[in-house]
Amino acid sequence: MPTQHEWFKVTTGDARALEVLAAGPPDGLPFLFHNGTPTAATPWPLLFDTAAQRGLRTITYSRPGYAASSPHPGRSVTDAVPDVVAILDQIGAGTFVTMGWSGGAPHALACAALLPDRCLAAVSGAGVAPYPAEGLDWLAGMGEDNVTEFKLALEGEAAIRPVTLEHAEQLATVQPREVADALGTVASDVDRAALTGAYAEYAAEMFHRAMSSGIEGWIEDDMAFTKPWGFDLTAITVPVAVWQGGQDLMVPFAHGEWLAAHIPGAEPHLYHDEGHLSLGLAKLGDILDDLLRIAGAPLTAGRRAAGPV
Repeated sequence: MPTQHEWFKVTTGDARALEVLAAGPPDGLPFLFHNGTPTAATPWPLLFDTAAQRGLRTITYSRPGYAASSPHPGRSVTDAVPDVVAILDQIGAGTFVTMGWSGGAPHALACAALLPDRCLAAVSGAGVAPYPAEGLDWLAGMGEDNVTEFKLALEGEAAIRPVTLEHAEQLATVQPREVADALGTVASDVDRAALTGAYAEYAAEMFHRAMSSGIEGWIEDDMAFTKPWGFDLTAITVPVAVWQGGQDLMVPFAHGEWLAAHIPGAEPHLYHDEGHLSLGLAKLGDILDDLLRIAGAPLTAGRRAAGPV
């Protein structure tokens, strides 16, 4: 039976609204999943079921400006932390584990850095490095569309807005069979091959939801990535694992290598044959098992079903 999910609303300390999606056992260890960019919280049965089989209660939310979450103009990556605290406090959660994928990864790392008493462990999945990152050619290896997007973001919000709006119009109505083509130059061959069936349906719905209230969330994300994140990666003390694919044209392999080298004690999981999307699909069960391992979660509490997913 598919894992059941529920939606609810959280009001932040500054009176913004966040839409939150929860799935899995109510008494499970909270697993906070930070979506990528540009996406919104969307039911994903594969993630919900895989997490629930390990005793995890998945909590995900739409970052400010996406779907039903209020915009938060000028936000930084670190501004995600009080939003996360508001969500966790409303559901009565103490400690938790977290994973961020793509544009969600910096926000998961912010939780690791700034909530060491509550965050047991974190995963950066296909995650972007800070800009600028010493010794890293930040744009090298990205597909042309992403190079253009981030160059405009570096020029400022007024420069990036027209291009973002153009892309958003396509994503707002994209059909599952069209998702790979809609991603253009940032979809590698291995990622195009992954965008079929149920995953393509999920991706299309995720883009529809993300664009349903406009492009403010997307703009806010891009601007946040290209300015100081608001915390020091080298100050992270909780366990972190870095997962990255060598065929990733959205966030290049070198970003994962850089993060693994600069986060104290980070465990690298670098797969040369996987892409930005295929990595998460192929390794999802392994990633969650590893997250529980580095968190020190007891097997009896961390897994309810053995075996691969």
